[in-house]
Amino acid sequence: MADISAAEVKKLREKTGAGMMECKNALVEFDGDFAKAEKSLKEKGLAALEKRADRATNNGKVFVKIKDDGTSAILVELNAETDFVARNPDFIKVGETIAAQALEKGITAPTDELSGMVQDLATKIRENMGLKRLCLIKASSNEFLTQYIHGDGNIGVVVKCESDKPEIFKNDDVKAFIFTLALHIAAFKPVSIDRARVDQNWLKEQEDIFKVQMGQDEKLKGKPENVLDGILKGKVTKYLSEICFMEQGYIKDEKITVAKAIEDCAKKAGAKLTVNDYYYYKVGVEG
Repeated sequence: MADISAAEVKKLREKTGAGMMECKNALVEFDGDFAKAEKSLKEKGLAALEKRADRATNNGKVFVKIKDDGTSAILVELNAETDFVARNPDFIKVGETIAAQALEKGITAPTDELSGMVQDLATKIRENMGLKRLCLIKASSNEFLTQYIHGDGNIGVVVKCESDKPEIFKNDDVKAFIFTLALHIAAFKPVSIDRARVDQNWLKEQEDIFKVQMGQDEKLKGKPENVLDGILKGKVTKYLSEICFMEQGYIKDEKITVAKAIEDCAKKAGAKLTVNDYYYYKVGVEG
């Protein structure tokens, strides 16, 4: 039987995250063969992890990264069971590594390789976690990408803007304004950029809800059909103004809409400015 040194036990513990006695026993079992002991502990760790797989992973962090040349960006959501682990430096490092690799390789969905990084960390930390989703965002030469991370990383936003004079994206005031738009989205989470992009089936469901609510309103009993139609139309219009990005009150001046704020910024910069799209991730929340 090989002599098992404390240094080898410590090294195996650091590599696998297993307890000191587990590491020592594994090394004894495989007669000091470090690779076999490591493999055994990882297999046992993964088996234990499978038993924890049904635990909710409602905590975590969103990672955002934009390429230096501005041609693409990545949004990644990494989940864990506890907020404590979500703040763990190793957890953060894995999330940042996944974001960097996915952005560099142009990966558009979770892969076995990326998920394997999370699995290795889960084995070491002994907590259920997972790579929930990622989104690769591309930008053309006349587009500009800006990111915003809220708080401890529970919300991440990327905004994609376009201009007929892309040189305005070098303007600090314009860049600051677009960053504020990202902050606005994080704060108010619009459902759509504008009315034209609202899913009509979803909107029909909202209309049906309003109709039911109106039918339960005693004040509206006996009202003519045309009056009820007008009230319904007014409710839908008000609702759309609340959920559509362009119609929301701008976060820095709610007396004007986001659309007006964009118009004012563009006029000052001497160019056209359009928000082509935005991407919003919140930990534990789809959509």
